[in-house]
Amino acid sequence: MFLRAARLGKVVLHIGLAMVQGARHEHGEALEVAATQLGEVVTVHPLRTAADVEVDLDALVLPGGESTTMRLATASGGLLEAIFAWMEAHPDRPVLGTCAGAILMAMPGEGRTAFLEIDVERNGWGRQRRSFEADLAVSLDCPSPTETMQAVRSTLEGHTALPVGGEEATGETMHGVFIRAPRFTAEPRRGEVIARLDGEPVGVLDGARLALTCHPELTQDRRFHRWLLAEAASHKAGR
Repeated sequence: MFLRAARLGKVVLHIGLAMVQGARHEHGEALEVAATQLGEVVTVHPLRTAADVEVDLDALVLPGGESTTMRLATASGGLLEAIFAWMEAHPDRPVLGTCAGAILMAMPGEGRTAFLEIDVERNGWGRQRRSFEADLAVSLDCPSPTETMQAVRSTLEGHTALPVGGEEATGETMHGVFIRAPRFTAEPRRGEVIARLDGEPVGVLDGARLALTCHPELTQDRRFHRWLLAEAASHKAGR
């Protein structure tokens, strides 16, 4: 468990982070930076089995990876089923899914109703060698940093996150990193598009569910993690 130093009188936000594949530790670092930017206190809970998924979690992060492998790797511990059950039980608590996380939200399988109503294609941009970086147009209502955060290397569970690039841009632009990325093949049937690449949707928000086909955790752009924490804090204050 990774816990930022508590600040007197601050409510602690408990964020579940699925430790299946992808840049999970980089997400942990992004959450740490975003928390400092907002003056929040955050505990990140690594999730590996169903028993790790606690009712009192305030938000979830579903990192990238290979969605089929993620389903197989978590079958014995029941992690994904527990995460989906938590999402169904707490529709107002925010969830951020990136890359394969977006696929799982749109296609949870096992007869479950999709958490996002949008069509998605696995490896829609091509295989590994077709991975790319590009600037995106972003329209997301999220808080600006209230504190300056210098470079940080998270040590979630003793693992040092990879160095990241792409400083956060001002305004409505963002540098996107696409690695064997899925592709939204149509506009969402519900919700709104909050990120586009050359007019094509790459980020979708429906209520408290936000999915991106790129990897914001591999840049220094923390706006999506700030959104997650701000939503979690707002919802927790109202409970």
